[in-house]
Amino acid sequence: MARSATASIDLTALRHNLQRVREFAPGRKIIAVVKADGYGHGIIEVARSLNTADLLGVACIEEAIQLRKAGIEIGILLLEGFFDSSELAQIERYDLETVIHHPLQLDQICEHSFKQPPSIWIKLDTGMHRLGFEPTQFKAVYQQLQQSGNTRAIRAMTHLACSDETDNPLTPKQHAAFQAATKAFDIDLSIAASAAIIAWPQTHENWVRPGLMLYGVSPFADQIGANHQLQAAMLFQSKIISIKTIQCGESVGYGASWVAQRESKIGVIAVGYGDGYPRHAPSGTPVLIKGNRVKLAGRVSMDMICVDLTDHPEIQFGDTATLWGAELPVEEIARRCNAIPYQLLCGLTQRVAISYKN
Repeated sequence: MARSATASIDLTALRHNLQRVREFAPGRKIIAVVKADGYGHGIIEVARSLNTADLLGVACIEEAIQLRKAGIEIGILLLEGFFDSSELAQIERYDLETVIHHPLQLDQICEHSFKQPPSIWIKLDTGMHRLGFEPTQFKAVYQQLQQSGNTRAIRAMTHLACSDETDNPLTPKQHAAFQAATKAFDIDLSIAASAAIIAWPQTHENWVRPGLMLYGVSPFADQIGANHQLQAAMLFQSKIISIKTIQCGESVGYGASWVAQRESKIGVIAVGYGDGYPRHAPSGTPVLIKGNRVKLAGRVSMDMICVDLTDHPEIQFGDTATLWGAELPVEEIARRCNAIPYQLLCGLTQRVAISYKN
Protein backbone atom coordinates (compact mmCIF):
# COMPACT_ATOMS: atom_id res chain seq x y z
CA MET A 1 0.00 0.00 0.00
CA ALA A 2 1.30 3.46 -0.92
CA ARG A 3 2.24 5.96 1.76
CA SER A 4 -0.92 7.71 2.83
CA ALA A 5 0.26 11.35 2.86
CA THR A 6 -1.52 12.98 -0.09
CA ALA A 7 -2.35 16.42 -1.45
CA SER A 8 -5.47 16.85 -3.56
CA ILE A 9 -5.54 19.99 -5.71
CA ASP A 10 -8.92 21.44 -6.65
CA LEU A 11 -8.50 23.01 -10.09
CA THR A 12 -12.01 24.46 -9.95
CA ALA A 13 -10.93 26.43 -6.88
CA LEU A 14 -7.98 27.86 -8.81
CA ARG A 15 -10.28 29.07 -11.58
CA HIS A 16 -12.70 30.50 -9.02
CA ASN A 17 -9.88 32.41 -7.37
CA LEU A 18 -8.74 33.81 -10.72
CA GLN A 19 -12.27 35.09 -11.22
CA ARG A 20 -12.11 36.72 -7.78
CA VAL A 21 -8.99 38.57 -8.94
CA ARG A 22 -11.01 39.90 -11.87
CA GLU A 23 -13.71 41.04 -9.47
CA PHE A 24 -11.20 42.79 -7.20
CA ALA A 25 -9.40 44.43 -10.15
CA PRO A 26 -11.92 44.81 -12.98
CA GLY A 27 -10.50 45.59 -16.38
CA ARG A 28 -6.89 44.93 -15.40
CA LYS A 29 -4.66 42.43 -17.10
CA ILE A 30 -3.47 39.56 -14.92
CA ILE A 31 -0.07 37.97 -14.41
CA ALA A 32 -0.88 34.69 -12.65
CA VAL A 33 2.15 33.81 -10.54
CA VAL A 34 2.95 30.09 -10.71
CA LYS A 35 6.57 30.08 -9.51
CA ALA A 36 7.92 27.60 -6.94
CA ASP A 37 6.05 24.71 -8.57
CA GLY A 38 2.79 26.62 -8.48
CA TYR A 39 3.28 27.40 -4.77
CA GLY A 40 3.60 23.66 -4.19
CA HIS A 41 0.45 22.82 -6.16
CA GLY A 42 2.20 21.59 -9.34
CA ILE A 43 3.25 24.19 -11.88
CA ILE A 44 2.03 22.45 -15.02
CA GLU A 45 -1.50 21.63 -13.88
CA VAL A 46 -1.83 25.04 -12.23
CA ALA A 47 -0.71 26.78 -15.42
CA ARG A 48 -3.20 24.82 -17.49
CA SER A 49 -6.00 25.80 -15.14
CA LEU A 50 -5.03 29.47 -15.18
CA ASN A 51 -4.59 29.74 -18.94
CA THR A 52 -7.18 32.49 -19.23
CA ALA A 53 -4.83 34.89 -17.44
CA ASP A 54 -2.87 37.31 -19.64
CA LEU A 55 0.57 36.10 -18.55
CA LEU A 56 2.09 33.54 -16.22
CA GLY A 57 4.77 34.69 -13.79
CA VAL A 58 7.74 32.44 -12.99
CA ALA A 59 10.94 33.02 -11.05
CA CYS A 60 13.46 31.64 -13.52
CA ILE A 61 13.95 30.36 -17.04
CA GLU A 62 13.97 26.73 -15.92
CA GLU A 63 10.35 27.09 -14.79
CA ALA A 64 9.43 28.80 -18.05
CA ILE A 65 11.00 26.08 -20.18
CA GLN A 66 9.25 23.41 -18.12
CA LEU A 67 5.93 25.04 -19.00
CA ARG A 68 6.75 25.43 -22.67
CA LYS A 69 7.82 21.78 -22.94
CA ALA A 70 4.48 20.82 -21.37
CA GLY A 71 2.68 22.62 -24.18
CA ILE A 72 1.77 25.80 -22.30
CA GLU A 73 1.38 28.52 -24.93
CA ILE A 74 0.27 31.51 -22.84
CA GLY A 75 2.81 34.31 -22.39
CA ILE A 76 5.35 33.83 -19.61
CA LEU A 77 7.21 36.51 -17.65
CA LEU A 78 10.54 35.93 -15.89
CA LEU A 79 9.94 37.84 -12.66
CA GLU A 80 13.58 37.83 -11.58
CA GLY A 81 14.79 38.36 -15.11
CA PHE A 82 17.68 36.42 -16.60
CA PHE A 83 20.79 35.51 -14.65
CA ASP A 84 23.22 35.28 -17.55
CA SER A 85 23.37 36.61 -21.11
CA SER A 86 23.32 33.03 -22.41
CA GLU A 87 19.64 32.90 -21.43
CA LEU A 88 18.71 35.56 -23.98
CA ALA A 89 18.67 33.04 -26.81
CA GLN A 90 16.29 30.87 -24.78
CA ILE A 91 14.10 33.88 -24.02
CA GLU A 92 13.71 34.38 -27.75
CA ARG A 93 13.38 30.66 -28.56
CA TYR A 94 10.62 30.11 -26.00
CA ASP A 95 8.93 33.47 -26.60
CA LEU A 96 9.30 34.78 -23.06
CA GLU A 97 9.01 38.23 -21.51
CA THR A 98 11.57 39.32 -18.95
CA VAL A 99 12.07 41.75 -16.12
CA ILE A 100 15.31 43.70 -15.95
CA HIS A 101 16.44 45.18 -12.64
CA HIS A 102 20.18 45.73 -13.03
CA PRO A 103 22.41 47.80 -15.38
CA LEU A 104 24.23 44.67 -16.58
CA GLN A 105 20.94 43.15 -17.76
CA LEU A 106 20.11 46.40 -19.53
CA ASP A 107 23.40 46.37 -21.41
CA GLN A 108 23.06 42.71 -22.33
CA ILE A 109 19.56 43.23 -23.72
CA CYS A 110 20.69 46.21 -25.77
CA GLU A 111 23.74 44.42 -27.15
CA HIS A 112 22.06 41.12 -28.04
CA SER A 113 21.10 40.29 -31.61
CA PHE A 114 17.38 39.35 -31.60
CA LYS A 115 15.29 38.26 -34.55
CA GLN A 116 12.14 38.65 -32.45
CA PRO A 117 12.81 40.98 -29.49
CA PRO A 118 11.00 40.23 -26.21
CA SER A 119 8.81 42.51 -24.15
CA ILE A 120 10.80 44.03 -21.30
CA TRP A 121 9.57 45.00 -17.83
CA ILE A 122 11.73 47.59 -16.08
CA LYS A 123 11.67 46.94 -12.35
CA LEU A 124 11.98 49.95 -10.07
CA ASP A 125 13.01 49.88 -6.41
CA THR A 126 10.57 52.23 -4.74
CA GLY A 127 11.28 51.14 -1.18
CA MET A 128 11.53 47.34 -1.01
CA HIS A 129 15.31 47.65 -1.48
CA ARG A 130 15.67 44.21 -2.97
CA LEU A 131 15.73 44.33 -6.80
CA GLY A 132 15.26 47.24 -9.14
CA PHE A 133 16.60 50.46 -10.64
CA GLU A 134 16.26 53.66 -8.67
CA PRO A 135 13.23 55.69 -9.76
CA THR A 136 15.56 58.49 -10.87
CA GLN A 137 17.14 56.05 -13.35
CA PHE A 138 13.89 55.14 -15.08
CA LYS A 139 14.04 57.73 -17.86
CA ALA A 140 17.57 56.77 -18.87
CA VAL A 141 16.81 53.03 -18.75
CA TYR A 142 13.67 53.49 -20.81
CA GLN A 143 15.45 55.61 -23.41
CA GLN A 144 18.34 53.17 -23.73
CA LEU A 145 15.93 50.28 -24.29
CA GLN A 146 13.86 52.25 -26.77
CA GLN A 147 16.89 53.38 -28.76
CA SER A 148 18.29 49.84 -28.92
CA GLY A 149 15.27 48.58 -30.87
CA ASN A 150 15.58 45.35 -28.90
CA THR A 151 12.13 45.37 -27.35
CA ARG A 152 8.67 44.38 -28.47
CA ALA A 153 7.15 46.48 -25.68
CA ILE A 154 8.47 48.31 -22.61
CA ARG A 155 6.57 48.10 -19.35
CA ALA A 156 7.37 48.96 -15.74
CA MET A 157 6.76 47.37 -12.37
CA THR A 158 7.62 47.68 -8.71
CA HIS A 159 7.03 45.53 -5.64
CA LEU A 160 5.38 46.65 -2.41
CA ALA A 161 7.07 45.84 0.88
CA CYS A 162 4.16 46.24 3.31
CA SER A 163 0.92 45.90 1.34
CA ASP A 164 -0.30 43.22 3.76
CA GLU A 165 -0.45 45.94 6.44
CA THR A 166 -3.48 47.99 5.50
CA ASP A 167 -2.41 51.11 7.40
CA ASN A 168 1.30 51.13 6.59
CA PRO A 169 2.36 54.50 5.13
CA LEU A 170 5.13 52.92 3.05
CA THR A 171 2.63 51.62 0.49
CA PRO A 172 1.28 55.03 -0.62
CA LYS A 173 4.85 56.35 -0.49
CA GLN A 174 6.02 53.60 -2.86
CA HIS A 175 3.01 54.13 -5.10
CA ALA A 176 3.71 57.85 -5.35
CA ALA A 177 7.39 57.26 -6.15
CA PHE A 178 6.46 54.82 -8.90
CA GLN A 179 3.91 57.17 -10.42
CA ALA A 180 6.32 60.09 -10.33
CA ALA A 181 9.00 58.08 -12.13
CA THR A 182 6.72 56.76 -14.87
CA LYS A 183 4.04 59.43 -15.37
CA ALA A 184 5.66 60.97 -18.46
CA PHE A 185 5.67 57.65 -20.32
CA ASP A 186 2.73 56.04 -22.07
CA ILE A 187 3.44 52.46 -20.97
CA ASP A 188 1.75 49.67 -19.02
CA LEU A 189 2.45 49.55 -15.30
CA SER A 190 2.20 46.91 -12.56
CA ILE A 191 2.38 47.27 -8.79
CA ALA A 192 -0.22 45.13 -7.04
CA ALA A 193 0.33 41.55 -5.92
CA SER A 194 -2.26 39.66 -3.85
CA ALA A 195 -2.43 41.91 -0.79
CA ALA A 196 -2.62 45.11 -2.81
CA ILE A 197 -5.19 43.62 -5.18
CA ILE A 198 -7.47 43.16 -2.16
CA ALA A 199 -6.60 46.12 0.05
CA TRP A 200 -5.04 48.85 -2.10
CA PRO A 201 -7.19 49.31 -5.23
CA GLN A 202 -5.45 52.59 -6.04
CA THR A 203 -2.34 50.55 -6.93
CA HIS A 204 -4.00 48.32 -9.53
CA GLU A 205 -2.62 50.21 -12.55
CA ASN A 206 -2.76 48.25 -15.87
CA TRP A 207 -1.57 44.83 -14.66
CA VAL A 208 -1.97 42.96 -11.36
CA ARG A 209 0.17 40.04 -10.20
CA PRO A 210 -1.81 37.63 -7.99
CA GLY A 211 0.10 34.81 -6.37
CA LEU A 212 -0.99 33.51 -2.96
CA MET A 213 -4.66 34.44 -3.43
CA LEU A 214 -4.89 32.24 -6.54
CA TYR A 215 -4.36 29.25 -4.25
CA GLY A 216 -7.18 30.33 -1.93
CA VAL A 217 -5.01 31.76 0.83
CA SER A 218 -5.22 35.19 2.44
CA PRO A 219 -2.14 37.40 2.27
CA PHE A 220 -3.12 39.02 5.58
CA ALA A 221 -1.85 37.63 8.89
CA ASP A 222 -5.19 37.82 10.70
CA GLN A 223 -7.46 36.49 7.95
CA ILE A 224 -8.14 33.36 5.89
CA GLY A 225 -9.00 32.97 2.23
CA ALA A 226 -12.69 32.55 2.92
CA ASN A 227 -12.76 36.12 4.27
CA HIS A 228 -12.17 37.22 0.66
CA GLN A 229 -14.45 34.57 -0.88
CA LEU A 230 -11.42 32.59 -2.01
CA GLN A 231 -11.44 28.79 -2.10
CA ALA A 232 -8.57 26.69 -0.76
CA ALA A 233 -7.04 24.72 -3.62
CA MET A 234 -4.94 22.26 -1.58
CA LEU A 235 -6.21 19.50 0.70
CA PHE A 236 -3.32 17.88 2.60
CA GLN A 237 -4.23 14.60 4.31
CA SER A 238 -2.92 11.33 5.70
CA LYS A 239 -4.25 8.42 7.78
CA ILE A 240 -4.12 7.06 11.31
CA ILE A 241 -1.77 4.07 11.36
CA SER A 242 -1.88 3.29 15.08
CA ILE A 243 -3.93 3.97 18.20
CA LYS A 244 -2.75 3.16 21.69
CA THR A 245 -3.65 3.93 25.28
CA ILE A 246 -1.10 5.44 27.66
CA GLN A 247 -1.37 6.04 31.40
CA CYS A 248 -1.44 9.34 33.28
CA GLY A 249 2.11 10.68 33.60
CA GLU A 250 3.45 8.90 30.52
CA SER A 251 4.96 10.96 27.70
CA VAL A 252 4.70 10.96 23.92
CA GLY A 253 7.40 11.53 21.30
CA TYR A 254 10.95 12.82 21.18
CA GLY A 255 12.03 14.84 24.16
CA ALA A 256 9.03 13.62 26.20
CA SER A 257 7.60 17.12 25.82
CA TRP A 258 3.93 16.08 26.01
CA VAL A 259 2.84 14.28 29.17
CA ALA A 260 -0.59 12.71 29.65
CA GLN A 261 -2.63 14.35 32.39
CA ARG A 262 -5.01 11.35 32.45
CA GLU A 263 -5.31 7.98 30.79
CA SER A 264 -5.14 8.97 27.14
CA LYS A 265 -5.76 7.53 23.71
CA ILE A 266 -3.03 8.52 21.25
CA GLY A 267 -3.36 8.29 17.49
CA VAL A 268 -0.34 8.13 15.19
CA ILE A 269 -0.69 9.73 11.73
CA ALA A 270 1.64 8.89 8.84
CA VAL A 271 2.96 12.36 8.12
CA GLY A 272 5.93 14.33 9.35
CA TYR A 273 8.52 16.87 8.39
CA GLY A 274 9.83 14.42 5.79
CA ASP A 275 6.54 15.05 3.97
CA GLY A 276 6.52 18.80 4.57
CA TYR A 277 4.43 18.98 7.74
CA PRO A 278 6.11 21.75 9.77
CA ARG A 279 8.69 20.43 12.21
CA HIS A 280 8.03 23.31 14.61
CA ALA A 281 4.26 22.74 14.93
CA PRO A 282 3.65 22.84 18.70
CA SER A 283 1.49 20.55 20.79
CA GLY A 284 -2.09 21.71 20.49
CA THR A 285 -1.91 22.37 16.74
CA PRO A 286 -5.25 21.16 15.32
CA VAL A 287 -5.73 18.20 13.00
CA LEU A 288 -9.18 17.49 11.57
CA ILE A 289 -10.54 13.92 11.78
CA LYS A 290 -14.19 13.02 11.15
CA GLY A 291 -15.16 16.64 11.65
CA ASN A 292 -13.38 16.82 15.01
CA ARG A 293 -10.44 19.06 15.78
CA VAL A 294 -7.96 16.96 17.68
CA LYS A 295 -4.68 18.26 19.06
CA LEU A 296 -1.10 17.47 18.21
CA ALA A 297 0.62 15.71 21.11
CA GLY A 298 4.40 16.01 21.25
CA ARG A 299 7.02 16.84 18.68
CA VAL A 300 6.67 16.29 14.95
CA SER A 301 8.85 13.40 13.76
CA MET A 302 10.23 12.86 10.28
CA ASP A 303 7.48 10.41 9.33
CA MET A 304 4.80 10.68 12.02
CA ILE A 305 2.80 12.95 14.26
CA CYS A 306 0.76 11.97 17.32
CA VAL A 307 -2.62 13.39 18.30
CA ASP A 308 -4.73 13.14 21.43
CA LEU A 309 -7.91 11.15 20.68
CA THR A 310 -9.02 10.68 24.27
CA ASP A 311 -12.32 12.51 23.90
CA HIS A 312 -13.13 11.02 20.48
CA PRO A 313 -13.88 7.27 20.71
CA GLU A 314 -15.49 7.43 17.26
CA ILE A 315 -12.09 7.93 15.61
CA GLN A 316 -10.59 4.64 14.50
CA PHE A 317 -7.51 3.08 12.92
CA GLY A 318 -7.34 3.99 9.21
CA ASP A 319 -9.39 7.18 9.48
CA THR A 320 -8.35 10.10 7.30
CA ALA A 321 -6.72 13.09 8.97
CA THR A 322 -6.73 16.55 7.36
CA LEU A 323 -3.57 18.54 8.02
CA TRP A 324 -4.88 21.60 6.17
CA GLY A 325 -7.54 22.38 3.61
CA ALA A 326 -10.82 24.23 3.20
CA GLU A 327 -12.12 23.16 6.63
CA LEU A 328 -8.78 23.64 8.42
CA PRO A 329 -7.12 26.67 6.83
CA VAL A 330 -3.41 26.55 6.14
CA GLU A 331 -3.28 30.12 7.47
CA GLU A 332 -4.29 28.83 10.91
CA ILE A 333 -1.64 26.11 10.90
CA ALA A 334 0.98 28.63 9.80
CA ARG A 335 0.08 30.98 12.66
CA ARG A 336 0.36 28.11 15.16
CA CYS A 337 3.85 27.42 13.82
CA ASN A 338 4.99 31.05 13.73
CA ALA A 339 5.32 30.63 9.98
CA ILE A 340 3.61 31.92 6.85
CA PRO A 341 1.32 29.93 4.53
CA TYR A 342 3.83 30.23 1.68
CA GLN A 343 6.30 28.09 3.66
CA LEU A 344 3.79 25.33 4.28
CA LEU A 345 2.40 25.17 0.75
CA CYS A 346 5.83 25.21 -0.88
CA GLY A 347 7.26 22.80 1.66
CA LEU A 348 5.56 19.57 0.59
CA THR A 349 8.15 16.99 -0.42
CA GLN A 350 8.25 14.60 -3.34
CA ARG A 351 6.93 11.67 -1.35
CA VAL A 352 3.52 13.36 -0.97
CA ALA A 353 1.32 12.00 -3.75
CA ILE A 354 -0.43 14.86 -5.55
CA SER A 355 -3.73 14.34 -7.39
CA TYR A 356 -5.98 16.76 -9.23
CA LYS A 357 -9.70 17.19 -9.55
CA ASN A 358 -11.64 19.48 -11.84
